[in-house]
Amino acid sequence: MDSSASADHARLLERHREAIALFDSRVRAVGPDQWDLPTPCTEWTVRDLVNHLAVEQLWVAPLVTEGRTIADVGDAYDGDVLGADPAAAWESAKEAALAAFAGPGALEGTVELSYGKTPTAAYCSQMVADAVVHSWDLSRAIGADERLPRDLVDAAAAEFGGYADQLPRSLFAEPVEPPADADAQVRMLAMLGREA
Repeated sequence: MDSSASADHARLLERHREAIALFDSRVRAVGPDQWDLPTPCTEWTVRDLVNHLAVEQLWVAPLVTEGRTIADVGDAYDGDVLGADPAAAWESAKEAALAAFAGPGALEGTVELSYGKTPTAAYCSQMVADAVVHSWDLSRAIGADERLPRDLVDAAAAEFGGYADQLPRSLFAEPVEPPADADAQVRMLAMLGREA
């Protein structure tokens, strides 16, 4: 791998660590009476949202480290994976994902996703963007600070920019028109149907 690609992968891993740390900080801020609160994802409570991100993290090691396919994993992560201690379940899932993406040569390979073979780096970029947006969702739901780091906003906007209109409407509403004076975060959220 050339030095340019190596530097790109190092930056991507740093963005991934930052995005997961951001979501982690919001999970740790969830109060014991907040798990059933609604979120901007209209079908999901706070618990559902954290479960979604935990499930996403659980998929990383089988796909990236073990070379398994979606079909191989099957329904192993269907349903609620949070159990009696949601924060601990999230912690375990995120640590496994961080380790898998950071493994030697991990971002140089490919993974088999539902829509076919995908570069692992592209998969990691998708995971960054998803964690960033859902950090805002979780913040809004529990009344935490909604400001997102600019580098993560830019990463999410770059990732979603090419296909925001094709995202599943169960997770992302139709794009909305941002105000003329909207900042980068508001524009990124508007692309995903969120009004900040």
